[in-house]
Amino acid sequence: MEFSMLGPVAVTTGAGELPLGPAKRRSVLALLLLQPNTTVPLEQLIDSLWEDEPPEHARTVVQGHVSRLRATLAEGGAAAYGIELTTHGSAYLLRLPEELIDAHRFGELVALARPEAAPGDAVPLLREALGLWRGPALTGTVTSPPFAAAAHALEERRLTAVEALARAHGTLGEHEQAAAILYSAAVSHPLREGLIAALMRALFRAGRQSDALEWFHRTRRLLNEELGVDPGERLSGAYEEILRAEREGTSAAKGSPAPASGGADGRQASAGGTAPAAGAGRVPGQASATGAGPGAREGAARAAPRLLPRPPARFLGRDHQLAALTDVLTDHTTGESPLAVVAGPAGVGKTACAVQWAHLHAAAFPDGQLFADLRGFGEGDEAPAAEILRDFLLALGTPPERVPGSAQAASALFRSLVAERRLLVVLDNARSSAQVRPLLPGGPRCATVVTSRSRLDGLVATDCARPVGIQVLGHEEGAALLGAMLGPERVAEDPAAARELVDLCDGLPLALRAAAAQLTARPRWRLARLAAALRDEQRRLALLSAEDTGIAAALRMSVARLSADDARLLSALAKSADGHLNASVAAALAGYDPERTQDGLDRLAEMHLVDEEATDVYTISTLTQLFARDERDERGEKGGGAGK
Repeated sequence: MEFSMLGPVAVTTGAGELPLGPAKRRSVLALLLLQPNTTVPLEQLIDSLWEDEPPEHARTVVQGHVSRLRATLAEGGAAAYGIELTTHGSAYLLRLPEELIDAHRFGELVALARPEAAPGDAVPLLREALGLWRGPALTGTVTSPPFAAAAHALEERRLTAVEALARAHGTLGEHEQAAAILYSAAVSHPLREGLIAALMRALFRAGRQSDALEWFHRTRRLLNEELGVDPGERLSGAYEEILRAEREGTSAAKGSPAPASGGADGRQASAGGTAPAAGAGRVPGQASATGAGPGAREGAARAAPRLLPRPPARFLGRDHQLAALTDVLTDHTTGESPLAVVAGPAGVGKTACAVQWAHLHAAAFPDGQLFADLRGFGEGDEAPAAEILRDFLLALGTPPERVPGSAQAASALFRSLVAERRLLVVLDNARSSAQVRPLLPGGPRCATVVTSRSRLDGLVATDCARPVGIQVLGHEEGAALLGAMLGPERVAEDPAAARELVDLCDGLPLALRAAAAQLTARPRWRLARLAAALRDEQRRLALLSAEDTGIAAALRMSVARLSADDARLLSALAKSADGHLNASVAAALAGYDPERTQDGLDRLAEMHLVDEEATDVYTISTLTQLFARDERDERGEKGGGAGK
């Protein structure tokens, strides 16, 4: 059992992640983890959970969350790991081996590292420590000042480790690696003067004087505009050291702004004390293995990667969504890399919409278009970040032997390589925000579009992603898709049957395409004949399949990602007569308590397996109901079904 705070607050076991419930419950756990093996007063929990005046029943709410956490930990086998959540009067104690907490392991690894005295040993220790981070610390907790302060303190520790790792690389003479590591942190923390100063020195030692000086001027402008102050001693000192070294004609690669790190790097400098022209324009991690000059860079630009799949066949409509993507992905007014999340239920056409937009706007990204299927809702395991990053780096021209082995190092190199490029990244079929974050470019001229069956609220919260929802097709759009697949004449023969087919397919493009495939294989069938066959609910899902494509297969992948509790809740919802229900009805069908039911409904809505049409008004589509019933029948209502 492992406890995570360096990213989303989570508890994982060999069987997967435990369901922790709403933000306040995660926050209770986080506060106990921040003070492990120490009693935490109930009043401290209340003060931390409510930013404003807590409600009268705050004590009862906290006690309820502690009770649910205790039950969840017990169900996950906490006792076997020596973990116990106990009550001590009006305080709580989470007793556990501290090495099970990622923040504790992080601190131990950083403490063991000696960047200057033993840099060769420090590099793997610090990389392992930083590899424990999966996003901003304490993600998923409430936004009160105590949690903001704790998250800030953890982030400060992370940045200190980043700077230590860069120093270790610098001591080893690996200045390009040091710059690549510092670059990503500097983009995220542009006013941290010590970090910028370290980046300037690393860039200078790597032979990139102009880039080093540009970072100083950029930061000076930001300090003036944001805070109304001039650069401090550390930033000004680094700037003056670089200028002095240039005036004295000292070799940049020998690292004159700080004690020389020795050796072989000096051979890369020209007689005039500046780096060769081929290196002057490189971004961190893009050193040429062949010593090629500007002409080679131009050749690389001509070979920009084009990894998009072919445009979707017979793509129709979605004008509103395409326009929304244009608004999001071409908005460079914020100075940040724009990010859009295309979310919707299985089979609604998310990938087709994203790929269509990417092809329509490819010219706006002359430095390339990258595409990856993250396999978040596919057969087998999701795609590891290291695997995707390796493909991206190779496509961008990185020699295979220079691709880092760890996902974190590869992510930093990727962001460095694309920092100044106009590049489009399409990440398809994502399961979670944590899966996406290492793959995001950082440059302001890059853009990223992610598709997922989940809303990926984490990306919205921490990375300012803009959601672009995709809904099912209406009658006219659905009939137009059938006409594009079958020919307009065949649909025009019986428009009423076409409308019925759209209804029987729940307006899902995947289901409509499968229906069109059935009719294409049977040219003598009229639309009404297929509609009559689909009215049989026992056969509908089977008929809406075509080889490896079908709505049942798509739904199976969504349900496979649910916890056992949520899968049973979905199965219970299939009993609804008309697919419309509220939390009370859902609780009665499932046999769950109201809080457990509400949490489950929220997760099912996030996964687009149910739709929350209004406050406490939920709908479940007919095809999802049919699939859930089939799954329940296959299980044979074990133990009396989901309601037990």
